[in-house]
Amino acid sequence: MMQARSDRMRRQFKTIVFVPTMGFLHEGHLSLVREGKKHGDDMVVSIFINPAQFAPGEDLESYPRNLEKDLELLQKEDVDAVFIPDDKEIYGNKFQTYVDLEKLPNHLCGISRPIFFKGVATVVAKLFNMVKPHVTVFGQKDYQQLVIIRQMVRDLDFDIEVVGAPTEREPDGLAMSSRNNYLTPEQRISALSLYKSLQKAQALVESGMQDTNKIIDAATELIQSHSGTEIDYIAICDTETLADIKTIDKPVVMALAVKVGKARLIDNMILNP
Repeated sequence: MMQARSDRMRRQFKTIVFVPTMGFLHEGHLSLVREGKKHGDDMVVSIFINPAQFAPGEDLESYPRNLEKDLELLQKEDVDAVFIPDDKEIYGNKFQTYVDLEKLPNHLCGISRPIFFKGVATVVAKLFNMVKPHVTVFGQKDYQQLVIIRQMVRDLDFDIEVVGAPTEREPDGLAMSSRNNYLTPEQRISALSLYKSLQKAQALVESGMQDTNKIIDAATELIQSHSGTEIDYIAICDTETLADIKTIDKPVVMALAVKVGKARLIDNMILNP
């Protein structure tokens, strides 16, 4: 049982570091593991495709899976434990307790995926109680998720340090994601428009532009010039509250979600004036 193992590690004065994943691992996940190893001496990774964060009609059933390859990759990274719970172990038959933040989910991805962060916060809270980590590592690619987990840890007094790790990118700049597997070669070219639009926004800010509407318009034009792209949102927000910003006079986060084919892709960048 995971809790018993964690208790044993803590009695041995081990520092438990935890990376939760949904599997189909890639270099982005492995970079979180490597970052985690800098912060402790007992590295735990979970693999669980969380049904509570998928709305009806989303890709729960088709979400890419390859457990055998995942375990091979984690073995190469020399992780200490891999936790692979099933739905029953996480939620049971009569589950009815959820973690639901009031404000942070009402922005960005939470607008078009209203149950998503309720599901994320709930499963992460449960995994924290099972794994009992001292440190957890989340990627900055999922910026809103990182901010929400930090808020939840503060609000619920989890004695856990939350480390944010930089976004890992393919050589061409595409942010690494399990959903990149959905892209055809032609769609992958269109998917690069996300990163290109962020780079263009940073260049505009560095040139002195402060009007976020003009920056968003430029990003919209760039993305829409690529075939097969459908913008969910492009926003420029406060780095902590995620509230929309009109004028850039401090570091802000620019975040976007774009559907390319059947893949819904997200990316973000901190824009520094």
